[in-house]
Amino acid sequence: MLLRVLYNLAWGLILPAALARLAWRARKEPGYLQHVGERLGRYDALPTQGPWIWVHAVSVGETRAAQPLIARLLAAYPGHRIVLTHMTPTGRQTGAELFGNEARLVQCYLPYDVPALVRRFLAHFRPEAGMLMETEVWPNLVRGARLAGVPLYLVNARLSPRSFRRTARFGRAAAAMYGDFTEVLAQTQGDAERFRALGVAAVRVTGNLKFDMQPSAEQIERGQRLRRAFGTRPVLAAASTREGEEAMLLDALSRWRKLCGGVWGQGSDSVRPPALLLVPRHPQRFDAVAAMVTQTGFTLQRRSALGEDALDRPIDADVLLGDSMGEMAMYFAASDVAFIGGSLLPLGGQNLIEACAVGTPVLIGPHTFNFAQATDDAIAAGACLRVDSAEQLMHTAAVLLSDRERLARMQTQARAFAGEHRGATARTVQALVPALPAPAATDKAGDAADGSAPAESPGTR
Repeated sequence: MLLRVLYNLAWGLILPAALARLAWRARKEPGYLQHVGERLGRYDALPTQGPWIWVHAVSVGETRAAQPLIARLLAAYPGHRIVLTHMTPTGRQTGAELFGNEARLVQCYLPYDVPALVRRFLAHFRPEAGMLMETEVWPNLVRGARLAGVPLYLVNARLSPRSFRRTARFGRAAAAMYGDFTEVLAQTQGDAERFRALGVAAVRVTGNLKFDMQPSAEQIERGQRLRRAFGTRPVLAAASTREGEEAMLLDALSRWRKLCGGVWGQGSDSVRPPALLLVPRHPQRFDAVAAMVTQTGFTLQRRSALGEDALDRPIDADVLLGDSMGEMAMYFAASDVAFIGGSLLPLGGQNLIEACAVGTPVLIGPHTFNFAQATDDAIAAGACLRVDSAEQLMHTAAVLLSDRERLARMQTQARAFAGEHRGATARTVQALVPALPAPAATDKAGDAADGSAPAESPGTR
């Protein structure tokens, strides 16, 4: 109780600062100054007529992970509407790209975690059930849903050992907060065990929704066109890189080029040094990374400067900067090998599943605590190799790119790994049955929507 009082007092003090921070962030992302009223619980411009199912996806990764779930829900509950909430403009933009033509889906921002603002949101939509994606837990929001009688689920839930240790410090307060959820639907057995160790009783393993994400045929075809534009040069993607990693990668690539005299590999298997397809995770850093590339001495081409027709024109630049949104599957399809960022520095890594789904072998750094199970499973399946540094990354890429048989084998293993773990969407929707009417014909409509397998035991996935 005391912690809750202190938490609410803190929000009373920091709310003006939170609004000021929106203006600060809008210097690089103007979207932060749009729809500000929604962050204060003002939804007068949005419809109220439901019934509503609520899905919260904080930003880009969570929104993309929610895609198969939302598609299944729309098919299973044709009389319901979806309210999809976010916290970032990029998450909202991603939702618009994925669902912009869906008349039964409305997007908005979630309000700040102040009791009165939370009540306004819940009173406006009156959702029949709510789902928070992955790790987005706000104490007043969770408690407010329980008090309003809204069944609330933590979906695709993950809790790394590091996050568990931090959360466990709050003892009973943490157990009470997670206990306000109707159920926690965990990605893996390890996640479930850590939630139970916090004192959470209603936990089950449903698997990782990101395995059910299906790259579109259009994205794959455009990626193949982009790959042909690089000609005979191999292509190394560096995807979802974080601040500090680009400099490490560019330095390592520069030194490898000098060391190898312009050729990677040996004998008949030697290849030209790869083109680097560099995709920073945060769009507000695109310009800074572009400047870094040219300052390092590499030639640069920006994706934003290429029209659709330019995908078929030869690309001679050393680095193609992926400064676009919603094209990650295209970038992976255009690459021979992909490094997944956030893992060279102790940031926990990013999602490698999307690369595997298009059959692109993965290299990943030592820091993957946010995606530990998926990474370990991918390595065990032969779809991924772990590297300890940017230098080892370039060495390993050189070995793979000069060994065509091994590269082809890893491509097959990557696709097999991604396909083997599907089915979380069906299990998640099944878990919602007590809160919502029985799904209608999910065996056909739902499977067509997300491509997931029938429900099965998720084991330790």
